[in-house]
Amino acid sequence: MDFSYLDDWAEEEGGQVVEEGGEGYRNVWAVVEAAGGRLPDDSLAVVGQARELADQIGVYVYGVLLGQDVEALGERLCAYGADKVLVADDPALADYQPELYVKVLADLVAQYRPEIVLLPATPLGNDLAPRLAQRLDTGLISHCIKVGMDMAERLLQGTFPVLDGEVYHTTTCPEARPQVATLQPGYFRLPYEDDYRSGEVQRVEVALEGVEGRLAWHDGKAGVDLPAVPLSRARIVVAAGRGMGDAEGFGLVEQLAQTLGGMVAGSRRNRSWASAASSSPRTCTWPVASRATSITTLACRTPGSWWPSTPTSRRRS
Repeated sequence: MDFSYLDDWAEEEGGQVVEEGGEGYRNVWAVVEAAGGRLPDDSLAVVGQARELADQIGVYVYGVLLGQDVEALGERLCAYGADKVLVADDPALADYQPELYVKVLADLVAQYRPEIVLLPATPLGNDLAPRLAQRLDTGLISHCIKVGMDMAERLLQGTFPVLDGEVYHTTTCPEARPQVATLQPGYFRLPYEDDYRSGEVQRVEVALEGVEGRLAWHDGKAGVDLPAVPLSRARIVVAAGRGMGDAEGFGLVEQLAQTLGGMVAGSRRNRSWASAASSSPRTCTWPVASRATSITTLACRTPGSWWPSTPTSRRRS
């Protein structure tokens, strides 16, 4: 696919196209996780958001894949909106090692100089993003539930919850580059997969001499039975708080959730009630997501009912 129209558009608007490795910062990156040989939805949502931002400012979308035997996933990223995919495929990157991942990404950023770097706010992304931002001496907007562009200043705007979701705050990184942000899973829609869309997949060399990972990964089974569907993706959630009185009262909540085919949630204060009342871990997940409304007695939600359509920097009513 020919993407030269972006260069022509930038020239018509009076801008200057900056080549890879040039002095200026250009393009939007999506750092993607490869879990078990597949692309998680949280990472695909980051690619889709990168595509939207890149279209606004007239630049390319780069997908960045780190791991072992992940090169085949690059073509799929192009189908979801990436114009080019940088693949760091090395046995040393098979498991997440912060020191190695930061080294590889920092070297790529120094070479290609992206304007914006987006990561999913997953356990891996939440650990990697601040380390990377510190290495690059730049800022980080974490746990964004909405992102946009200030077109006048060409700044990434990230909105995130504070005070346990009681207030939403929007901020920017006005000086340091690249602008780094993590996107909270569940708030961004998945991009459309276009099988006819193509892009360039480039394997990059990694220099890991003298860098060793300090994490030891062991195969093991979790100490608890996790639900098949995470709470954040459940279609029906029945939530209750201290208004239920005691563990016996909370047991009624679980019965209702089972009847509706949903999942149980609640405030952190009544976690002990859930432990006593729960007989089916399949329908119970703790702690409740912070985006829930304040719980005093009982609340039910269906898809979308907990998410504000337009987050703003004010207290929720």
